[in-house]
Amino acid sequence: MKLLRAATLTVSDLERSTGLYAKYFDYSVVERGQVPDDLAKSWDAPKSAGLDYAIMQPSSGAEIYLRFIEQPPVEGFKALVTHGWNAIEICVQDVLAANERMLDSPFEIIGPPREIEGLPAIHPMQVKGPDEEIVYLTQIKDDLPAFDLPRASTLIDKLFILVMGCSDLDEGLDWMAKHAGVSFGRDMEIVYTMLAKAYGTDEAELHRIATMVHERDVFLELDQYPPAATQRPRHDGMLVPGCAIGTMWNPDFRSLEGPWITEPTVRPGPIYKDSLAGTMKGPDGTLVEIVAGDA
Repeated sequence: MKLLRAATLTVSDLERSTGLYAKYFDYSVVERGQVPDDLAKSWDAPKSAGLDYAIMQPSSGAEIYLRFIEQPPVEGFKALVTHGWNAIEICVQDVLAANERMLDSPFEIIGPPREIEGLPAIHPMQVKGPDEEIVYLTQIKDDLPAFDLPRASTLIDKLFILVMGCSDLDEGLDWMAKHAGVSFGRDMEIVYTMLAKAYGTDEAELHRIATMVHERDVFLELDQYPPAATQRPRHDGMLVPGCAIGTMWNPDFRSLEGPWITEPTVRPGPIYKDSLAGTMKGPDGTLVEIVAGDA
């Protein structure tokens, strides 16, 4: 069972963001509305109630979504230098073709297509959007020995990995295994030029990263962030800027003990599908939203 369900990004101009992701990612809006009061409280973001949101779906029809919520920008927020959800990763058919599309777009290419030593199955690139959101666009060439990876059926297809920056990677791995019902996948050290540039360190320096899985499904990456990383600033009572929430299914939801921010409840809409959903606050305040996948 594929567990990844959605990523929620906060943006300063909802119409601009939905327009950009429609034009350059081929995504379409499948729901619009205002954030319900009880949903905002479940995220420990009561002042996000009533804010406009839109949910977008890839042109392939995959039921894995991007949710954009409009809120005022946070002064001084910069990508990749704070803990929490820091990037989303989307699979593409041809990373070189995706790169050509990004060249003529408002998305800044911060990591051109580059094969990663020791990971021949993937060919990624990275871009930054107008709200400092980081998007990896990754061509999948093969499965990993112990894990399966998705194949794109359109040029730019579905979200398949969420990336979390951790102050303590081991703590993050332990918390996710204990509270979110996922398993450790693989631990490695890689040259991570995007992080090195963000922190002004040696680009040849190795950075420790790890994956988390459900059965053979790889869908979470946890990165050890440098000591210079800080807690993410936010407006009081609102979601953090950038990638704010990671949402996943869990086929054994009732076995999860929380701690839930508010009691899980049945929620409507394309992300929840009238299933129980609740949110926990993980290490570094990271919001992990889980939907019952057995309903």
